[in-house]
Amino acid sequence: MSFRISISGMNAASSDLEVTAHNIANVNTTGFKSSRAEFADVFAVSTYGLSQNAIGAGVRLAAVAQQFSQGNIDFTGRALDMAISGQGFFTLSDKGNIVYSRAGNFGTDRDGYIVNPSGQRLQVFAPNAAGGFDTGRMSDLRIPNGDAPPAATSKVTIETNLPASASVPTASPFDPNDPTTYNQTTSITIYDSLGAAHTQAQYYVKTANPNEWQLYTYIDGTAVGPAQTLQYSNAGALTSPAQITLPPYTPANGSAPINVTLDLGNSTQYGNTFSIQTQTQDGHATGRITGIDISPEGVVSARYTNGVAQPLGQVALTNFPNPQGLQSLGNNAWAETYNSGQPLRGQAGSSDFGMIQGGGLEASNVDLTEQLVNMITAQRNFQANAQMIQTQDQIAQTVINIR
Repeated sequence: MSFRISISGMNAASSDLEVTAHNIANVNTTGFKSSRAEFADVFAVSTYGLSQNAIGAGVRLAAVAQQFSQGNIDFTGRALDMAISGQGFFTLSDKGNIVYSRAGNFGTDRDGYIVNPSGQRLQVFAPNAAGGFDTGRMSDLRIPNGDAPPAATSKVTIETNLPASASVPTASPFDPNDPTTYNQTTSITIYDSLGAAHTQAQYYVKTANPNEWQLYTYIDGTAVGPAQTLQYSNAGALTSPAQITLPPYTPANGSAPINVTLDLGNSTQYGNTFSIQTQTQDGHATGRITGIDISPEGVVSARYTNGVAQPLGQVALTNFPNPQGLQSLGNNAWAETYNSGQPLRGQAGSSDFGMIQGGGLEASNVDLTEQLVNMITAQRNFQANAQMIQTQDQIAQTVINIR
């Protein structure tokens, strides 16, 4: 029996060395989680239980428990590299089977899908019509091909300050080609339904009435509707109109008519200088994709040359009541089991989930110094058990040699 006890100790020390060697071998593996060999003593239990002077029967390997502590985040600068700072796992589709990983070294395959080095596709919550994300279903994240479609301008916001001390122009009537017939002018580029650019110009003309201006709007040199009267209060605030709906303008390129609303609500009339605080419009031309952005909440957006950022999805994170119950599949992936509990899915930054760090990777959580100490300890344990067998052999030889 004593030989068996020592052999079980040698087997345990050998298992401890194997676990340590596995940890050391993966010290540079992205998203790797170290393991710990856990042991339990062995007793031979009879029908009537153990007596007070029973001697144990050795040791056995009870479990190889993975340690899901946070690894350091190394910044790589690659757009598709992701790291989870906190709890949760990336959710991946392996030919339809759902697996989980902490390694975020993603790239694209030939079809534009975001995959890891094993070809497993990253799962995201798809965008919905309300501007959010449908957390009730997951889909493969895919980088779109081709150009982003254009959007026609529907609203132009202009915030200007007109000089209260302005004089009435010396010449009349208004002529956009004669600067002496107006006080100030601004212009902005707008877009039609085909993505073609057009120049919209506004001309401001001071009238003889106190705090009153005339606004003329031209698109591509063509007047759009009659002049609009802007009335300001004696405190310099615009009293009417806050918004102006212009008549449709039909370009000659076959696009749909452009219907523009002017938002002038924050315009003012102060002092003696003209200034432009804000001048924006909501249309854009076609655009080519230039890059990918990932927010801390895991929203993946495609960035285009026209300045548009189109959300492609929000990274689906998964957590478990007992992560140590997950089954390791290799290639930095795990599968759920009965012991892990039911998967809990959610968004980065919400309850029980960490944040997403774009352009970074989570390093292995292996502490090399600790592993080297474990190696020495396991080696000593193995040597001690081997010495125990040698001692027992000498005792046995002594007994055999008795005459």
